[in-house]
Amino acid sequence: MKFISSQLNYFFQSPNSQKNIIKLFKFIAILGLMIVTYSVLFHYIMYSEGQEHSWITGFYWTLTVMTTLGFGDITFGSDIGRAFSILVLLSGVIFLLVILPFTFIQFFYAPWLEALSKTKVPKKLDTSIKEHVIITTLDSITYSLIKKLDFYGRDYVIIVEELQKAIELIDMDYKAIVGYLDDPETYINAGVERASLVVAIGSDEFNTNVAFTVRELSNDVSIVTNATSIDSHDILELAGSSNVVNLKEMLGHSLARRTVGGDARANIIGQFKDLLIAEAPAIGTPLVGKTLADSKLRDKIGVNVIGIWERGKFELPNPETLINPSTTLVFAGTQAQILRYDEIFCIYHTSSNPVIIIGAGEVGLAASNALSEREINNIIIERNSLDTITSINHIIGNAADISTLKKAGIDNTPSILITTNDDAMNIYLTIYCRRLRPDVQIISRSNEERNVSTLHRAGADIVMSYASLGGSILFNLLKKRHVLMVAEGLDIFQIPVPESLMNKTLIEANIRNRTKCSVIAISKDDELLLNPQPDTIMEVHNEIILIGTAESEKVFKSEFLS
Repeated sequence: MKFISSQLNYFFQSPNSQKNIIKLFKFIAILGLMIVTYSVLFHYIMYSEGQEHSWITGFYWTLTVMTTLGFGDITFGSDIGRAFSILVLLSGVIFLLVILPFTFIQFFYAPWLEALSKTKVPKKLDTSIKEHVIITTLDSITYSLIKKLDFYGRDYVIIVEELQKAIELIDMDYKAIVGYLDDPETYINAGVERASLVVAIGSDEFNTNVAFTVRELSNDVSIVTNATSIDSHDILELAGSSNVVNLKEMLGHSLARRTVGGDARANIIGQFKDLLIAEAPAIGTPLVGKTLADSKLRDKIGVNVIGIWERGKFELPNPETLINPSTTLVFAGTQAQILRYDEIFCIYHTSSNPVIIIGAGEVGLAASNALSEREINNIIIERNSLDTITSINHIIGNAADISTLKKAGIDNTPSILITTNDDAMNIYLTIYCRRLRPDVQIISRSNEERNVSTLHRAGADIVMSYASLGGSILFNLLKKRHVLMVAEGLDIFQIPVPESLMNKTLIEANIRNRTKCSVIAISKDDELLLNPQPDTIMEVHNEIILIGTAESEKVFKSEFLS
């Protein structure tokens, strides 16, 4: 009862609702006047026919005729009476059966439901929530970000302008408030002064408006915006953005980084304090055919191989793990150690044939530029003319046409990058290229996370999810973070040494075998011990830095923190 009374109280306090109620009462008054008039005329016509009835009978007859019940127990005998009955019947059909329900729904029921919905969707975030993320755009990237925030227990709020959309989000257990995105009051209600990050990845104009509005309210909150145009980068910074990213360009660079073309140099994929995480293809190097123990990478160079990619699947290696031509090594080390690795292995060339890039959109062009910077030959296949980009080696044609692929050099290329904006097309082209070249490396872009597994089944060795990569980049920009996402499904996270592991050596803890996480560093007295030896003791007040998947992190917490 309290809930219903509160809803009615909210409804009647609204100025629009009050106007609607007045209109409804006016209609009811007109309807009442009609009933009284018909009842009076009923008596006069009946009297002219020699019949007398009570006033109650007059109202009874009028209502039964207007509602089309028409019991037939009281009838007129004259044509005038029957004509009067037809008038009452037709006006009843129009006013009682058509206009009254419509008026009631329009002026009372629908506004009441809207008021009910508005009380369901908050306009203000709970003041107890701090260090949260404010999300102003909803797309596949921010949905991916929300998943990561939920997993790591970080609060967030989505600002939505449309009430119905907010209701749908809340019904799906998302945290949302209603407000106009260009209204400073909305960000005050979202607790911007307590927030850790504001995310705006819509159009450049939209992002500029958000950044400018938020920065006027808070000088401390971090603002990350996406720039789709190079010219917008400076404008977004001037508007107040703390970090301006180009997510499609970053995706293109990530795709290019995973190719086996060019030389065997290491590519930096992440940094955690002084610790660098790098990837390097094994193909074409003396490492192929050796086990990790035989490679002696740790003894000779100092880098610690913490994982390997085999056709898109990340695995934790052991000393007996065999390095194949398709293996990409993931290792951790200092900058000097990574440079030492490059000095030894940059002389080995995996292939001098050009990498094929299918699609000349923002992602494809970014991938081409990244490969060119590494002095890796590449060629773009594009349906439409690239006359404005004369510096890029390209072919105009359909990638689904074998003659176009032959002209691009599919018979000899070491890698094919599929970068179109259409997942269905990417799946189609992946299957086609895999049939033509069973041995080639295929790296594909996926716009939606749900299509990653489909692309792998289609034959892609590596699939980079635009949604997941974008979500990871945004998550990594959070203040006071203890997690760094370095690749699709691969995270670095920092955790204080659990009580159950205190004063134990790494080999005694057996963390890798029990959780599939690998310890890559130990933080002690603000110093970072990189690539610790198996006999290193984990002491009180130490923090361990691990690398693994989100699932392996869950296992770690279950094993040692529960």
